[in-house]
Amino acid sequence: MLVCTPELLSQLKNDQIDSLIELMLLAASADGELSIEEIDQLQQSLLEVDELWLTQIDLEKRLRDAHDRISGAQRSERLRAVKATLSAMDARKAGLELAIRVMAADGIMRTSERELILETAEALDVDRDAAADMVKAIAG
Repeated sequence: MLVCTPELLSQLKNDQIDSLIELMLLAASADGELSIEEIDQLQQSLLEVDELWLTQIDLEKRLRDAHDRISGAQRSERLRAVKATLSAMDARKAGLELAIRVMAADGIMRTSERELILETAEALDVDRDAAADMVKAIAG
């Protein structure tokens, strides 16, 4: 069952929004390249909540900051930090859901992306079956 709703997103604090963006950016780069479809999905997912919630300029700054945090860091380290920030299970599931949406945006689910989904689910303490259900609901 998908949990990411505009209502849930609108309740998040700035550091939680940054963690979602970081998860989505990790997902977009899982296969070693950022496709235009993945970036479009990332932006669409976050900008659709409310124009006042997150502007394009704010999103671009947050993307740069997330990229800086990810660069040179171990994925497992960043996932632990995301989990600490997204303490509520619904927020962690929403983050995983957004990451899956980004990975599925280009229409190709590579092995590296599937591995990242499982790694991310485990790091966020999201049940593997729940993660598999999300993939099925999003990517078919």
